[in-house]
Amino acid sequence: MTRSGTTSTAPPHPPQQQRTGLSMHQTARPHALSHVLPSQSFEELLGGGGGPATVDSLRVSEWSWRLLVVRALLDSAATAPAGPLPPLADGWTLLSRAWAVSKEAVEDLLAYPAVGVWAAHTLRRLRGTAQDDAPLWTDTGHLHAIAAAAAVRVGLEFRTDVPVRHGWVVLPALGAMRVPGRADWDVAEVSACAGSVRIAGHRLGGPHWHALTELRADGCTLLLDDTDPYRDLRKPATVEPVDAAAEWQELFAPAWDILRRTDTEVAGALAGGMVSVVPRPRTERFRPHSASSGDAFGTALASAPDDAEQFASTLVHEFQHNKLSAFMHLFTLYDDQGTRLHYAPWRDDPRPLGGLLQGVYAFFGVTAFWRRRGHALGQFEFALWRSQTAYALRAVGSADGLNDLGRRLVAELTRRIEPWLDEPVDARVRAAAALAVADHRATWRAYHLRPAQGTVHAHAAAWADGNPLPRATDEAEPEPVPVPGSPARGIDTRAVLLRWLLADPEGFAALRDDPGAVVAGARPEDIALVEGRTGEALGAFRARIDRGEGDPETWVGLGLAARAAEDPAGDGLLARPELAMALHTELDGQAGPLEVGRALADRT
Repeated sequence: MTRSGTTSTAPPHPPQQQRTGLSMHQTARPHALSHVLPSQSFEELLGGGGGPATVDSLRVSEWSWRLLVVRALLDSAATAPAGPLPPLADGWTLLSRAWAVSKEAVEDLLAYPAVGVWAAHTLRRLRGTAQDDAPLWTDTGHLHAIAAAAAVRVGLEFRTDVPVRHGWVVLPALGAMRVPGRADWDVAEVSACAGSVRIAGHRLGGPHWHALTELRADGCTLLLDDTDPYRDLRKPATVEPVDAAAEWQELFAPAWDILRRTDTEVAGALAGGMVSVVPRPRTERFRPHSASSGDAFGTALASAPDDAEQFASTLVHEFQHNKLSAFMHLFTLYDDQGTRLHYAPWRDDPRPLGGLLQGVYAFFGVTAFWRRRGHALGQFEFALWRSQTAYALRAVGSADGLNDLGRRLVAELTRRIEPWLDEPVDARVRAAAALAVADHRATWRAYHLRPAQGTVHAHAAAWADGNPLPRATDEAEPEPVPVPGSPARGIDTRAVLLRWLLADPEGFAALRDDPGAVVAGARPEDIALVEGRTGEALGAFRARIDRGEGDPETWVGLGLAARAAEDPAGDGLLARPELAMALHTELDGQAGPLEVGRALADRT
């Protein structure tokens, strides 16, 4: 049994150029063929998985998707000015010559993730939905660089001109040549003759050439792409050769070993689907940054990892996004205009339905990864993400916009993760995860929800009259709609401190005196809270509010400390911090923050 995808095309054949214009065509066929997924692969993807055979099917469908986008780009660019570069038809001719020598080599290059970003970005520019400071011909003319890279791969003799961006010529999936003394936007000649390749007169492999690093492990090889202008997933970026490529290699081999030992099927699927990693600068410890794009199947943008285990987790995370994006190129899961925003437990900002769906899919994979890591930090990550992912699945499952297939995916992920909620975790770690969960949910509410003025006035009036506050269930006002906010620090700040405490107690001890110098935004009272010095933390948070410095982090910190002290005020402050803050301001000194919390707890 198979499942037909709704977005597809016939299997690709060598591109051909017609006299009437530049486009990508299939050889004559009586009808187009839809892509299909075997029933087992379909079910695997709905459940957040997907082995090597499933990933192979996704790669085939993504290849057709890539051809569709490139075809649309070339058709749209047929009348666009070529600038100082040759006509696009010349680039297509060179690409076709390379195809005639090695179809597989050209397919691999056109399927390269950054080529997908190039095609999508340039098509958006041509259609007027994306802007860029670079001349349009540098984007459309990147086709010549792709063709040159293909010709180099297959050993053709050729000569062509390619764009120069900020002094660099890039050959996708190969590397970049520094060409000093050129304008920001210029052209340079690439040629190959008798086995020698030259760019602007410089020999490939010489001192001006920066080749991409291959990250190698037993069973998997990834390119570390620090040169392609379209590697950054959103808009073109400058070439930034990585000085610490050796450090990435040193971490990749043990990261891959962790993946293989953790789940051989996940490792095999990732080896078959991932092509490249885009390195970004190192971030603060325990705060890695990573990203992926539906335009770039097979890549992950990632900050330099803290260690091999974090590297492995990042690859799992981003490959989950890759799989779901490819699945959604075949099947529709939701219909949402992005106007309704939702709480995402892994973000500081509210997310539209599509972003929330991507998040639950990715963090399902992350949770499964950490479930198999038995040390304290691994248990913390597992306990944290099983709770937050299950919570988000409940939210997305009840959201408007999901179609039947989307609801089925959410139901299947929920069915698989719910038994994990009962799995035993060390009591100390479980308490730390519970604190991180409560902290994130409440701080997010404090920043992104605004109680209606009528609700605040009604509560203030009841307080002034000595009456109980209105019950939440009695209020006519619905749950406030999330709005964009601007957190003063990462909502994960106390979670980062907990990671330090669990994974590196000595390092944690060293940051006690000045926590903000190591963990951005951290304060001494946060240290006291996560260490369990509840009374000290309670007093410090209360003092900040009394001084008029009661930001959302402080109010939520007070709630967390009060809950730890078994003061009922904690439940009220954490359940409705946005209302507690607004009511305290409205009462203007008539009630202390803990009194407000206790009153809200009684009526929540």
